[in-house]
Amino acid sequence: MDEIPQRFLTALSDVYDPCCQEKGISVVDMGLVHTVSVTDRHARVELLLTSGWCPFAVQVITDVRDRMEQLPDIDSAEVQVVWDTVWTTDRLSDSARGKLRFLPDPAAVPDRDRYLADHLAADHLATEGNQS
Repeated sequence: MDEIPQRFLTALSDVYDPCCQEKGISVVDMGLVHTVSVTDRHARVELLLTSGWCPFAVQVITDVRDRMEQLPDIDSAEVQVVWDTVWTTDRLSDSARGKLRFLPDPAAVPDRDRYLADHLAADHLATEGNQS
């Protein structure tokens, strides 16, 4: 995969999958932007989806296309979903990884009730700290 020019990543950093918008995680932070190429002022963006069943895929594709077409040196844009590359959590930015919670493998949690109690208490303290 070629390196995506920063100007395109910056432009797309305010495009959100509705599932992640309230957490402030853009399609760039999610690692959904696979490639961006431009030929004769026509941009072609390849996106990965977190799931082939994403109910918001059409909206994300439309928002990416519209945002690319707002760039001064782009007259038109097309967005294609890449199906032969699988999205995995290693594509998340550090920022997105910090905002999302991934549960450990159940085999790695010997005491489920204790794990939940510890994490619910931590969430409660974090929420209280944000309200002060």
